[in-house]
Amino acid sequence: MPDPNTKEDELAGTEQPFVEHLMELRDRLIKAVVAIGVVAAVLAVWPGPGALYDLLAAPLVAALPAGATLIATSVISPFLVPLKILLMAAFMIALPVVLYQVWAFVAPGLYSHEKKLVMPLVISSTLLFLIGVAFCYYFVFGQVFKFIQSFAPKSITAAPDIEAYLGFALSMFLAFGLAFEVPIAVVVLARVGIVTVDKLKSFRGYFIVVAFVVAAIVTPPDVVSQLALAIPMCILYEVGIWAAQLFIKHTKAPEEAQAETSGNGS
Repeated sequence: MPDPNTKEDELAGTEQPFVEHLMELRDRLIKAVVAIGVVAAVLAVWPGPGALYDLLAAPLVAALPAGATLIATSVISPFLVPLKILLMAAFMIALPVVLYQVWAFVAPGLYSHEKKLVMPLVISSTLLFLIGVAFCYYFVFGQVFKFIQSFAPKSITAAPDIEAYLGFALSMFLAFGLAFEVPIAVVVLARVGIVTVDKLKSFRGYFIVVAFVVAAIVTPPDVVSQLALAIPMCILYEVGIWAAQLFIKHTKAPEEAQAETSGNGS
């Protein structure tokens, strides 16, 4: 006779054979790829790969001397580089669909209190990454390129290569996108118990130093981009500490909540 005091596992009976997991994973990947492909097809028609690259290059072109343009040093660069931009833009636009497929695949294996933690983190991490990329494009690029061009000798004509600019832009987008994930890292570290919130608060001074060191390494050697990366990281660290306290409070397992209630009542 089962013990009435024993709580049944809410995931009991939900296990699937390994082959079914693989088939579901395949279906989810296909749906994600199809979503990216559909968006890429639409972008290829309008506004087109060339227009997307013009949009990406706009902050740099605006800072170049009058009449100067970017150049292509490789024969196939005018074709491959806009195509890469097209695929990157399609992936970012279709990112909500891709993340939904990831969520739909892992959600059946999560407890209710874990779902309360994972879904907000997935959404917030996506938004923060996109905000970091937008901040880099709309604010940092314009200031950095003006600063760099102000040091260019008058005896040269600036004509950056389109492939080199693409690599620079992607590395900067990645740096700022990941830097804006600081609150997510803080929340996860605190929620899984690796560090406490009090420990995170005491680490503030060290994190400021770390933020400026990271900014000096991953950004161009100019003050503008380094400050533009380090200062938001410090602010977002504080946001992460505040968010960690909320997540820890509202995403506890039933056993943890019951133990805490019993402890407060005794």
